[in-house]
Amino acid sequence: MYTINDDIKAGKLRNVYLLCGAEHYLVVSYRQKLLRAFCNTSDRSALCEDMNFTAFKGAGVLTEEIIGVAETLPFFADRRVILVEDTGLFAKEGDGLAEYLTKLSPTTAIIFVEENPDKRSRLYKAVEKYGHVADCKTQTEETLKRWVVTRVGNEGKKITVRAAEALLERCAMDMEQISRELEKLFAYTLERDAIDLADVDEICTVRIGNHIFDMISAMANKRQKEALALYYELLALKEPPMRILYLISRQFMQLMMIKDLRNRGYDKKRIAEKTQLKPFIVDKYMLQASKFTTEMLRQAILDCATFDEDVKKGLISDRLCVELLLVKYSDSGK
Repeated sequence: MYTINDDIKAGKLRNVYLLCGAEHYLVVSYRQKLLRAFCNTSDRSALCEDMNFTAFKGAGVLTEEIIGVAETLPFFADRRVILVEDTGLFAKEGDGLAEYLTKLSPTTAIIFVEENPDKRSRLYKAVEKYGHVADCKTQTEETLKRWVVTRVGNEGKKITVRAAEALLERCAMDMEQISRELEKLFAYTLERDAIDLADVDEICTVRIGNHIFDMISAMANKRQKEALALYYELLALKEPPMRILYLISRQFMQLMMIKDLRNRGYDKKRIAEKTQLKPFIVDKYMLQASKFTTEMLRQAILDCATFDEDVKKGLISDRLCVELLLVKYSDSGK
């Protein structure tokens, strides 16, 4: 992340970047920063009218199309800018593009955005060699706390430690959700210079982290109607099904890790250190993990990955895949 900021600050942009990783907020943020730096704007409508900007998105984009545009000289500008999003070229059919990057014109810039690129692919290695790969990983609790304090400070305000911790927990440490809730808090405390726990309790009503925890508890205890009701509540609150699937998968992985550490004799304090979770959260997760066998958790993680892939291939709708997952693991016959 710092490499991109440094490149922009120094005015020494590379000709190819790859933005990837689970933290969608960071991916979008750095995509906009790069577009603003390359094109002097991040406004989508302005970019659409820019004859030196081309965007490719989704499966089915051909390598030849991208190379064809890349070969075209910019018109009264320093660079031709190409945005290539979620095409799947880092999993297959990207070898030709990888070869092309070895001779990419200095007047062409390519920004790739791919959530889960295959790091073994030739295209990934080519971007790594000739440009920069920015892996936007899920941030640690301490990093997010510092980010929240900085965001609040930029508004001329302060936030209490308890309020910051409550905000992170309710937003499941998701930066996009935290950002939305902070905007609401800034408006709510417009006339004040501090944000406290009472403000978070009053304004931050979307408690997706608690919903996910309760949803998995309902699955563990075979309360199918409750699990589905919690899911429909999140949908009513406009939470994207794929984000819900990601958070369910992440919690299953945390439960798997906690169960493994517990089986190896780690106490609560050491588990909290290893997982970077608060001790009171570890208590709740240890109890929840005890409801599942190791094999059940392993299979649940695999099922989440399979559903994610099936949705991206268009084999199943995003809403239905989460419903099927909930039904499977809350079935009293299991």
